[in-house]
Amino acid sequence: MPGPETQRLFDTAKALQIGFYLGYAELAHEDGQLRRFNTAITVDKAGKIIAKYRKIHLPGHKEHEPWRRFQHLEKRYFETGNLGFTAFQADWGHAKQGVFGMAICNDRRWPETYRVLGLQAVEMIFIGYNTPVHNPPAPEHDALSNFHNELVMQAGAYQNGTWVVGVAKAGTEEGVEQIGNSIIVAPSGEIVGACTTLGDELAIARCDLDLCNSYKNTTFNFARHREPEQYRMIVERKGAIAPEGD
Repeated sequence: MPGPETQRLFDTAKALQIGFYLGYAELAHEDGQLRRFNTAITVDKAGKIIAKYRKIHLPGHKEHEPWRRFQHLEKRYFETGNLGFTAFQADWGHAKQGVFGMAICNDRRWPETYRVLGLQAVEMIFIGYNTPVHNPPAPEHDALSNFHNELVMQAGAYQNGTWVVGVAKAGTEEGVEQIGNSIIVAPSGEIVGACTTLGDELAIARCDLDLCNSYKNTTFNFARHREPEQYRMIVERKGAIAPEGD
């Protein structure tokens, strides 16, 4: 990145002085190996890549399953990301730098995604996702697709005092209906911007990063109220993990 297909995005960002998040299939040469990751980058207003993330929570299956209406072979084509959930600072030309993080698609369903970034004082998380309406292993979930989508991002935002921007593919691709349902969530957990159709839309919201302080310094003041050692003790007593030294 950038390559011939994406250079225009970088040039436009620089010309308009805006940043963007972009997901793509990454082919990487590392340690003498050819590796494949589901990857996202954040690009600043100068058209410069300032952060990279490789998807950790891979959904789907590895082998063809003929009973499915469509396949979900992410586990076949990608490796688990190896860069961790790393928050980064970015200057978008305002009074102060913000602390940002990235996730991809299925990552948004797991509380660890938000909490690891939350422990790094993240103020906004970018999440791109392509989610089918139909869930072959659990079709009873289909009618709840949008509810579950909003639930996880609203909870992640509120419990970590951060903005969450979830941007979706919508409509139908290769016969597969996508949920769309792009939303912008405030640190309060409230949806302050959203797309409302399955067509191309632009949702805009004013996101004051200082609003995070109201939650990070009170209800979700981790240093004051969070007790991680208690969680560890409970898990150890149940035998789920071995105590340190064993």
